[in-house]
Amino acid sequence: MPMTEFLLPAPDLSRWRAGNTGTEGVWRFEGAQPGPKVAVAALIHGNELCGAWAVAGLLEQLAHGLRVRRGQLTLLLCNLAAFDRFDPGAPDASRFVEEDLNRQWSLDRMASASSLERRRAAQLRPWLEDADLLLDLHSMHEPGSPLLLTGTLPRHVAFARRLGLGGHVVIDAGHAEGTRLRDFGAFGEPQGSAQSLLIECGYHGDPYSRHVAEDAVYRLMQCAGCVDETALPPQWRLDTEPARWSLTVTDAVVARSLDFQFAQPWRNLEVLPHQGTLIGTNAGEPVLSPYDDCALVMPSLRQLRPGVTVVRLARRTALQD
Repeated sequence: MPMTEFLLPAPDLSRWRAGNTGTEGVWRFEGAQPGPKVAVAALIHGNELCGAWAVAGLLEQLAHGLRVRRGQLTLLLCNLAAFDRFDPGAPDASRFVEEDLNRQWSLDRMASASSLERRRAAQLRPWLEDADLLLDLHSMHEPGSPLLLTGTLPRHVAFARRLGLGGHVVIDAGHAEGTRLRDFGAFGEPQGSAQSLLIECGYHGDPYSRHVAEDAVYRLMQCAGCVDETALPPQWRLDTEPARWSLTVTDAVVARSLDFQFAQPWRNLEVLPHQGTLIGTNAGEPVLSPYDDCALVMPSLRQLRPGVTVVRLARRTALQD
């Protein structure tokens, strides 16, 4: 797939690196009134700049008079080491340093401390594990509409819908490579109450992805009642149609080796009308669509290596009000 031009500049995070918690890049603010514990994570991947812009923007507002009035608000700039390597000429190279940080959110991996990302997950864990609401801001390798990744538990789908964000709801179980932040701990407990959402705001280098991230933060603040949303920049709130479709992932196509090829330059959310359509070849074996009207979710070879999900296959259904 051809490289898409990278037009979103990297934000200057120098003012926000130290944090106020003793953990680099982590800020926590306490409200005077009881309320939910809310966390917003950005830069889980060092080349996903939209979330960094949104978190830095919220920190700027908090530095100039915005106050947390209810509950607790934690803002996290997660993989700063990867971000420091960012080069717009080679943006994929700064996704992580040693391992994908969004596959390290299990206790055994954090305890092993065998990579920079596992150690960083362990550092961030105390600031995330008691959150009631989590918004994890991401962007995508390829152009596409925003995707709201909820996991498989109904309460997370309800959370995404309550925020009223545009895009498509993606109901999926995660990756074979390891546990995502949005599925970590209490967020993954079937009988729990903690709610989380991972939003893919658009292509990494599209300036509009920043606006999608800011809109998501605005809506979360409004939903949780952390701050007076009327004090936030009104331009953060986008006038978009709420998500109307859900994509239930049935299969994750995982590369067996570097020998994976797509049959065509598939677009994100492209729907294959007929069962048995050739999607690509995986180590020489054909990958076929398993049913009619099969949607392709985030097809990309940007991070191709054995064990990586290169595309997810999903059934599309209309969300009911």
